[in-house]
Amino acid sequence: MRLNPNMAATSPPPVMEARRWIDGVEFPADRPLINVSQAAPVDPPPAALREAMARFVLDDDETHLYGPVLGLPALRAEVASQWSVAYGGTVTPSQVAITSGCNQAFAAIIATLCAPGDEVIVPTPWYFNHKMWLDMGGITSVPLKAGEGLLPSVDAAAQLITSKTRAITLVSPNNPGGVEYPSDLLGAFYDLCKDKGIALIVDETYRDFDSRSGAPHDLFAREGWDGTLIQLYSFSKAYRLTGHRVGAVVASEARLAEAEKFLDTVTICPNQLGQRAALWGMKNLGDWLAEQRAEILARRAAIEQHFPKLAAKGWVLHGNGAYFAYVTHPFDEPSDKLAQRMVEEISVLCLPGTMFVPDDDPSGAKCLRIAFANIDADGIAELFERMETL
Repeated sequence: MRLNPNMAATSPPPVMEARRWIDGVEFPADRPLINVSQAAPVDPPPAALREAMARFVLDDDETHLYGPVLGLPALRAEVASQWSVAYGGTVTPSQVAITSGCNQAFAAIIATLCAPGDEVIVPTPWYFNHKMWLDMGGITSVPLKAGEGLLPSVDAAAQLITSKTRAITLVSPNNPGGVEYPSDLLGAFYDLCKDKGIALIVDETYRDFDSRSGAPHDLFAREGWDGTLIQLYSFSKAYRLTGHRVGAVVASEARLAEAEKFLDTVTICPNQLGQRAALWGMKNLGDWLAEQRAEILARRAAIEQHFPKLAAKGWVLHGNGAYFAYVTHPFDEPSDKLAQRMVEEISVLCLPGTMFVPDDDPSGAKCLRIAFANIDADGIAELFERMETL
């Protein structure tokens, strides 16, 4: 039976591939597995939120029914209100849609922007699920190799724009690099996209763990921002709702009207319980979220503190922030082989750089991504002690 060639050409899910490396492996009692492969919290939501979710299940009958395709009006309004304050701009509820996770937000937006054969510029190292979705749709991912500090160049991006370019996609704080894009860099990309008549997609899944105080950019404060900017967001990381699949997209009302066609066809409506949980979290968990941010920043500091022991052996730290550290290793073997050796020799599971760049980019063979969402400062110290023995 025939297989869609676009699907056949799409790489397997990297996290699932890495998990197979530990299938059947028995780790020593004194050296249990340190899993730094996936950028998602494994702890459940806080108890207060779970109690609220139980009440929704028991007492709110609409939790179990279809809801509006673009999401609960109250949640859309809350996002609009909080975003307007946080970014110093104006976002209205009609410019917000709720989706079944941030990946679906990206998929829905690409469906409104691109046809097969179109192009999207994506900085490398890239978020592999973005690349996978573009491949499935027959859309060309044009790699924009990040420069010093893993920051993409606006001038280099301008050289890649063709008549087929529909968007530039940025992730900040970055996955997999961990770097936070400066406000003026995002502004320069916005100006380029506006001038060229293409979309600027900014995935801010990890915005709640940005180390900077205040707004990370001024794009929502710009007049007519929704003619160029499309922002993606995830509630999964902020409130530990990964299993409930709740994300958001902020864009023009006209763009969301087109996205509604996609969303209605795929899921009809976002998860009703997850939406209610996200709304409750936004209204009640501000202090708790601030504590979670402080913990992630402490882990980032632990990376900086302990990395010199690896630097002394030839490792290089390129990016560190949000949930991620992106490093170059000093060995002659490619990173995909090294990552599998790390499972066997030091009981560490991480992702190789080959999963974040095109096949013909040699930098992937030299890099690893460390996701520290689920290890604390002591765990990071232990991780680096093990890596030092390689």
